[in-house]
Amino acid sequence: MGAQTMHEAVAVNPWVALAYLVAGVCFILALRGLSSPASSRQGNRYGMIGMGIAVVTTLLTHAPAVQLPPEACVGKESFCGHVFQLDYGALAEILIAIAIGAVIGVTTSRRIKMTDMPQLVAAFHSLVGLAAVLVGWAAYLNPEAFGIAAAGQIFLQSRVEMGLGVAIGAITFSGSVIAFAKLNGNMSGKPILLPARHIINLGTLAAILGLIGYFLTDQSLWVFGVVTLLAFAIGFLLIIPIGGADMPVVVSMLNSYSGWAAAAMGFTLHNTAMIITGALVGSSGAILSYIMCNAMNRSFISVIAGGFGASDSGGGGAAKVDRPWKRGSADDAAFLMTQAEQVIIVPGYGMAVAQAQHILREMTDKLKEKGVSVKFAIHPVAGRMPGHMNVLLAEANVPYDEVFELEDINSEFAQTDVAFIIGANDVVNPAAKTDKGSPIYGMPVFDVEKAKTVLFIKRSMGGVGYAGVDNDVFYMDNTMMLLADAKKMVEEIVKAIG
Repeated sequence: MGAQTMHEAVAVNPWVALAYLVAGVCFILALRGLSSPASSRQGNRYGMIGMGIAVVTTLLTHAPAVQLPPEACVGKESFCGHVFQLDYGALAEILIAIAIGAVIGVTTSRRIKMTDMPQLVAAFHSLVGLAAVLVGWAAYLNPEAFGIAAAGQIFLQSRVEMGLGVAIGAITFSGSVIAFAKLNGNMSGKPILLPARHIINLGTLAAILGLIGYFLTDQSLWVFGVVTLLAFAIGFLLIIPIGGADMPVVVSMLNSYSGWAAAAMGFTLHNTAMIITGALVGSSGAILSYIMCNAMNRSFISVIAGGFGASDSGGGGAAKVDRPWKRGSADDAAFLMTQAEQVIIVPGYGMAVAQAQHILREMTDKLKEKGVSVKFAIHPVAGRMPGHMNVLLAEANVPYDEVFELEDINSEFAQTDVAFIIGANDVVNPAAKTDKGSPIYGMPVFDVEKAKTVLFIKRSMGGVGYAGVDNDVFYMDNTMMLLADAKKMVEEIVKAIG
């Protein structure tokens, strides 16, 4: 009865509703701010303010409490059923747990390298999914404490919320673990294709939905347990067939899943802030995934089904290092770029690994001093997560008006003197346009081969891109390979420019 009365008290308290409304507005402003590098810092501030309001409000209104004795209700008889006193011992335990998590979070964020940020995002998504699973199981094992049961029977609407929340959370957790392993190099970035994978995936998803439906009539432990186990399994099955070139879309989709899991748990916990936040994260992640799928010429439905962009033929092949190619030096690159009218720079994950964004900015400043027009071309999936290259360039204070998306700049390569590729591969690989057996076939790529000269920085000729596909641009007559660590090569070019 105590938990039920507490939820009723929260529902009728206008100040709680107002606080959650303010938090929701802050989250909306945060999403708006994060839509542009120029306003991203302000967006982050709004997000932190909103989360702070939501957490404090939740602690004050949903904290463990005990009902006051009748004598404490004297003079407050009309509200006696809603008068509670906080259980400060339990509240202290919650605050200690928050403090421990905060220390871990601050320490991790301060130590993490920008190159490892995609893995960190995937890890965070997995924790959100796992939290949803744990909350769902806590509610199942002790429903009266959550105010979702009467006489030992969980309410039907709560069973739907719990079933969906645990299923989506488990999928998010296991899928994010696989994404982390691929991004961190613990697993191959190539698609892992299982026989009859589509039939297995669809069958597993149908079984999960069927069992959630059966859970409405039978709240037995085995039903809830099997739903959880199957959801963990389908998370693995959906992500392992996806190749490295498509991982940014996967990260975006997992972000959406984590939001929907949080929203479902918000219903179970009777927490409006969680519902609002989860819905915003889920919908914005889904919209971003849809936009990226369009940019990648991929089917949005196939993202959800898993294995998009993967070919059973496994095309691509190995690097053809025996083909003739031209090697250049920093002096060659400096001469060609200082004589050019326009240079377009295409950054990729290799730039992030080498942490070359700051020296690259210095190089562009020197070129502009000599009258050269410099632009940056950013592919939707460059790096390992959405916006990875934008974040790195913003960190190096590259002006926003010099950064262009694929559809805005791709037509300019034919009139460009030098295309400067630093640490990118798959996003400039013409195999995406010509090789139907390639795992990146159909993905829009930059037409760098149309530039008068292509300067291509990579560590060696023996490696291929994250998708494992050799690049014909390496061997073209207008291409000069600059084999070295990206940062060291750009440093030498800066010295040569003078």
